[in-house]
Amino acid sequence: MAASQIGRGAWSWALYEAARNPYVLLCSIYVMAPYIATTVIGDPVLGQTLISGWHKTAGLLVAISAPFLGAAMDRMGRRKPFLGVVTIAMAVAFFAQWWAMPGGQGLPLWGVGLVVVFCGVMFSWSEVAHNAMLTTAAKPEALGHVSGLGLALGNAASVLLLVFVLFAFALPGVMQLPFVPEAPLFGLDPAAYEPNRIVGPLCALWLAIFALPLFFYTRDLDTTGERFGDAMRHGVGKVVRTIVKLRDHRNVALFLVARMLYADGKTAILIFSGVYAAGVMGWDLLEMLTLGVVTTAFGVIGGLSGGHLDSWLGPKRAVAIEIGVTFVCLLIMVSMTPTEMFFVVPVAEDASVWNGPLFQSPPEMAYLLTTCVIAISISAAYASSRTLMARLSPAGMEGELFGLYALSGAATVWLGPLLVEHFTETYQSQRAGFAAITILLVMGLALLVFVKPPLERASSDAQAPH
Repeated sequence: MAASQIGRGAWSWALYEAARNPYVLLCSIYVMAPYIATTVIGDPVLGQTLISGWHKTAGLLVAISAPFLGAAMDRMGRRKPFLGVVTIAMAVAFFAQWWAMPGGQGLPLWGVGLVVVFCGVMFSWSEVAHNAMLTTAAKPEALGHVSGLGLALGNAASVLLLVFVLFAFALPGVMQLPFVPEAPLFGLDPAAYEPNRIVGPLCALWLAIFALPLFFYTRDLDTTGERFGDAMRHGVGKVVRTIVKLRDHRNVALFLVARMLYADGKTAILIFSGVYAAGVMGWDLLEMLTLGVVTTAFGVIGGLSGGHLDSWLGPKRAVAIEIGVTFVCLLIMVSMTPTEMFFVVPVAEDASVWNGPLFQSPPEMAYLLTTCVIAISISAAYASSRTLMARLSPAGMEGELFGLYALSGAATVWLGPLLVEHFTETYQSQRAGFAAITILLVMGLALLVFVKPPLERASSDAQAPH
């Protein structure tokens, strides 16, 4: 479909994804979270424990609210007023992370945690409302294209801001290059960690600017006049009735549970990979931003490769392979330290594989390459899982079942952070906490084995494990 066939309202809807998504990469994964763990908290192990606890709390709040909130909005009709309030709240909370400072300055640690939890909940609520507007933003024949456009713009915006922070704040004063300023822009002081802290206000400003078109140009439903309390009560009943229907579709139910587990594991890898790399590998802002740019680019490759793997092997086999690759890569990642590879191979402190400015040692280079592969496998698994869900859904139930698909993504989003928190605190080890995510991958893969392949693939999947 040509871009000219996508209307202004649809473009505005997709642009909201670009407005919101950079927060995940800049704050939740590669810059702010590692900075909070290693500098504000000052202890990587305690930092990983506390941050995983914050994400666990946010996940629990989302799990008990988001599904019913979506059902309530369906009954009330209009989504813009709610989305507008949530967007303003997100922008304020993003900006507040500027005051996450070490040494007792700025926000107290409990305040930093409260802001992170609040951001997580508001981000998920905005996703519920934003996704619900897709059917009014785009024509039926363009839904898939507009949804893909939103993901593409979100990835593009994230990479753009990562590169901007890298060249405007991280490289100046560190690396002498013709196109790099001599000092961080806007007079930011590296000694006060301002190049790290600036990502919060930067995400807030970006959100405020690029969210606006949706509120001006994207069509909304008319209000039904139903009050929020009544809508929530009826929404809960609708969700429960849909879940009860799964008794007649046990194969779909089995896949939803399997996907709930392995998807939560993959999400946990994304959330904690930055904190882990900063604490164990000792990487700072420059390395973390470079890691973010590289892995995001490889994630795009994964989204494209997932479709090809689906066509070649069928979606069930594709998902199984992608989970397996993620599992192996995660084990390799936790096997690396600055002085050790694969748990048992010692590495000299001055060992290097090249004379470049970054990732010089063998463990660093191996870790970087492994994260590129895991980015591909995680993105491909998300794409393949959607395909498998669509192929497993009985005709006429696609809408309801994809609603449960979204519910399964929220129901245990707290489980990965819970495992990371428990194992990190119990063993006082970031490696133990990060490795605990393998439990979710193994459980999800084990259940996937018993999912019957889609009927139209039955002949080609005859040899697949059942």
